[in-house]
Amino acid sequence: MSIGKSLARIGLPRLIVNITVLFVVALWVMPTLGIFVSSFRDKDQLAVSGWWTAFSSSERNEAGRLAGLDKMKQEGPLYVISGNVLDGKGGTVKAFGTKAVAPRAYKPDAEADLGDGIKLTINSDGSYRYTSTAPFTEDNTSRRIYLAVATPPVFTLTNYKNVLTGEGIGQSFVNSLTVAIPATVIPILVAAFAAYALSWMSFKGRTLLLAAVVGLIVVPLQMSLIPLLRLYNDVGTFLGVPSKTYAGIWLAHTAFGLPLAIYLLRNYIVGLPKEIIESARVDGAGDFEIFTKIVLPLSFPALASFAIFQFLWVWNDLLVAMVFLGTEKDKLVLTGALNALLGSRGGNWEILSASAFVSILVPLLVFFSLQRYLVRGLLAGSVKGG
Repeated sequence: MSIGKSLARIGLPRLIVNITVLFVVALWVMPTLGIFVSSFRDKDQLAVSGWWTAFSSSERNEAGRLAGLDKMKQEGPLYVISGNVLDGKGGTVKAFGTKAVAPRAYKPDAEADLGDGIKLTINSDGSYRYTSTAPFTEDNTSRRIYLAVATPPVFTLTNYKNVLTGEGIGQSFVNSLTVAIPATVIPILVAAFAAYALSWMSFKGRTLLLAAVVGLIVVPLQMSLIPLLRLYNDVGTFLGVPSKTYAGIWLAHTAFGLPLAIYLLRNYIVGLPKEIIESARVDGAGDFEIFTKIVLPLSFPALASFAIFQFLWVWNDLLVAMVFLGTEKDKLVLTGALNALLGSRGGNWEILSASAFVSILVPLLVFFSLQRYLVRGLLAGSVKGG
């Protein structure tokens, strides 16, 4: 009854919404947290255990050999070979065995009777004592043993060092910034002028032009990619401009981003108070002055919301970058470098996790610095549009 009253008081729809939001947040946070933790882990531990075990000791199975005849010493009636099976690797021996089918047959510090007067004791620190009542021979030395070794959690910055210095990711990071920043600023500038014209300037065909812009939003990027590339190459050949340049990819991202940018900014700008625009016209202000001194400052939430979309799209893009910029190492963007790294080092999870976190760091900073404008810009445009 108390649960039913609580649900009635809170409201079942509201409870469902809260649970759904928590699920979505967990769905996004958990993989990101896993990548972050894995990027600092030791590669040996990362290969044998999941990131959720990173703060506890991990256990692995190893195989090793005891020392040979050159280490045999006589102590009274016994012949002894001693040493350390861990060889300075660190960790704690949890169990050991002399057969592959029973690698955990004996506990550490326990004496294993191997028959014929031969006994073996392996301590938890890896030190061992191998004894026999008769001199050892080649047949019973260099014996193969199996260990279960627990190691404490190890965190290191080596993964990031390898990524930023040895894998070419540093140059790709700079290349991505070189592509993303102009490819975000240029369409915003062009779209802002176009949105103002479609909102407050009267000319023939304005409605048709706006309908064409809306229609271009649904055109698949892949369908227009090759024609745009051919057009760009033809123009470059005519003007003597080489292909695969930053200018080309800036223009490509601008072309693909303009329809959505114009649509979002137009919906916001058209909802600005009409009295402000008319008062400025009465005072003698022209369209350019109204745009730069009134419309742009008031439209900052919409500009910021589109900047988030455009920057995240350009930063995470791989297809357009490979087509218009190429795959040369000095021009390869971060997503391309990570793709190449995945192909050549698919098993090096410590390198891949560090690389992935480097790639999402900048988008996270951009999103969290501008996210307060995102909802304001989108919702204002949706309810005030006319």
